Amino acid sequence: MSGTIQAGDFADVSAFAALPRLASLALSPDGTRLVTVVAELSPDGKTWQGALWEVDPVGERPARRLTRGAKGESNPVFTPDGALLFLSSRPDQQGRPAEGKAKDKTALWLLPEVGEARELLRPVGGVDRVEVAAEAGTLLLTAGAHPAADFGDSDEAHRKAREDAGVTAVLYESYPVRYWDSDLGPAYPRLLTGRLTGDRLTAADLTDLTPDADARLDDVAVISPDGRWVVHTERVDVSAAYGPRVRLRLSPADGSPGRVLADLADHSFAQATFLPDSSGVIAVRVFDSTPDQPWRNALVRIDLDGTITELAPDFAEEAEHPVVAPDGTAVYFTSALRGHQPIWRLDLASGELIRLTATGSYADVRVGAQHVYALRNAVDQPAQPVRLDLATPEQEPVVLPAPGRVESLPGTLTEIETVVEDGRTVRAWLVLPTGCSADQPAPLLLWVHGGPVMSWNGWSWRWNPWLMAAKGYAVLLPDPALSTGYGPEFIAAGWGSWGAKPYTDLMAITDVAVHRDDIDDSRTAAMGGSFGGYMANWIATQTDRFRAIVTHASLWHLDAFTGTTDDSYYWIREMGDPLRQQERVRANSPHLRAADIKTPVLVIHGDKDYRVPIGEGQRLYFDLVRHGVQAKFLYYPTENHWVLTPGNAKVWYETIYSFLAEHVLDEPWRRPELL
Repeated sequence: MSGTIQAGDFADVSAFAALPRLASLALSPDGTRLVTVVAELSPDGKTWQGALWEVDPVGERPARRLTRGAKGESNPVFTPDGALLFLSSRPDQQGRPAEGKAKDKTALWLLPEVGEARELLRPVGGVDRVEVAAEAGTLLLTAGAHPAADFGDSDEAHRKAREDAGVTAVLYESYPVRYWDSDLGPAYPRLLTGRLTGDRLTAADLTDLTPDADARLDDVAVISPDGRWVVHTERVDVSAAYGPRVRLRLSPADGSPGRVLADLADHSFAQATFLPDSSGVIAVRVFDSTPDQPWRNALVRIDLDGTITELAPDFAEEAEHPVVAPDGTAVYFTSALRGHQPIWRLDLASGELIRLTATGSYADVRVGAQHVYALRNAVDQPAQPVRLDLATPEQEPVVLPAPGRVESLPGTLTEIETVVEDGRTVRAWLVLPTGCSADQPAPLLLWVHGGPVMSWNGWSWRWNPWLMAAKGYAVLLPDPALSTGYGPEFIAAGWGSWGAKPYTDLMAITDVAVHRDDIDDSRTAAMGGSFGGYMANWIATQTDRFRAIVTHASLWHLDAFTGTTDDSYYWIREMGDPLRQQERVRANSPHLRAADIKTPVLVIHGDKDYRVPIGEGQRLYFDLVRHGVQAKFLYYPTENHWVLTPGNAKVWYETIYSFLAEHVLDEPWRRPELL
């Protein structure tokens, strides 16, 4: 594995695919060990496999690899005694046969400070997630089981009976029925607690807190440091039109009856984390969106008696992923902010709020007694482990040695902005390829982000602008109306009217880009995925200023999409009741304007995409063909909303390269070799 990333790595998609990718971070209780997951290509080159790597928190020693499982590892978490738990579907190294159908399922493993890893538990449905009580060491697991069966042998027998009878049918009694790329059921997640007292865990060692589970969990459950309590989310039906809200439930870890902890009309709760003394949780309270108002996050403290106190009520952005300091004095959280995602520190006694980081985007924040650790990324840098002071405002972090640090890029990064008609400032990142100048201006690609309520604030392995820069393109990454990091009014400006200000914002910032003397305004294209794909479609119906359009996993027929996506309620809450929805569909659905498209379009869609179902891509391609538009359809039978496998990702880029070369650079069409 190469330790650093060089500009030349972006010239070839195969070389790019082989670059190391970091995710997840775990900090030992004493703060002396830091572990991350580094993914690299599998030996056959068909997938990426994660391995656990230890990073020196002091920053003096190089990172070292801890595991080499044949099927990869994920979800590292330390126990109070310093052992490391993780998940993997690799074979049991002690040679013990897996029972029944569990052979290829994800198991829970333990890696002691000294010695080899050993398998602890491999249920027939696999383990989805593990948490550990920071003081008591009690385990909290998420694993699936059938509603009609107990976790363990009963569940395995139920699965076998269905298989023997040739039954694949699923009876749904709740909504949703699928999520992302998977059909929900017939098994649903159970929350299980237990303690490790021997070499292995069995179903008999675990207490099932949710034996009647018949729906997916809306958020990951958390266990209190003292091991007594579990807080988890559950859905509450509100109305058939606008769906449920999500409340918090407090359950004793020993399986005795629990109670509702937090339930508030018109709001949901998410991302709970316990206070160190187990007296309550810090959570995100979300105002559930309506056709007139976007959702809105607020940071709250919830005591175990149900008292809710809002924290930082004047904070203008969307607080996410709170983490409490070990001494309970402060809460650290992240939010988008003008193309970055800083860490914020809130003092719980004084209410003082400081921006802890100056630049970059941060995830997997871990707070120790003396330092804060996180994975930092940026538009020009993939995730890297970093160390920060506990309370120094707007600091630049200490980067810790780990694989995958960028040493050079095939271009430079700058920012542009403009003030639009209603007075808002619209800004964008602009990637410029090496060598572009007034004498050699670069063709421009407008890339529209997905979401829609998100922003361009970090590195992307799936949509990587530096691959395009290596081909000589400039890439514009704008944040139009609906983007996060610019206050609630900026989101509201595009709420329920995607074809209005989001579109005019994109055109305004594109005008600024093409007026630069190092940009060739005669050679431009527009691209986007998900909501960005919707915007690419909308742009195609509104203007012929671009020479090509690439649209991935895109919304085309808003009425059909709203009823078939995996979480229809979210979209109904923006588009409104049926009568109002029809008005908004007529105003914003690009399918009604198919006859206006003149620009060549490349349509890309995966069959396992349940967020934007494949019918959207099929209908779009057919409408383009029947109206005589030059169009191609890159179809992935096995991919979801994202293209995740190395071979398919390579073909994705190669097809886009050829399509843009034909229509933007006036080169002959070259069909990718493997297509």
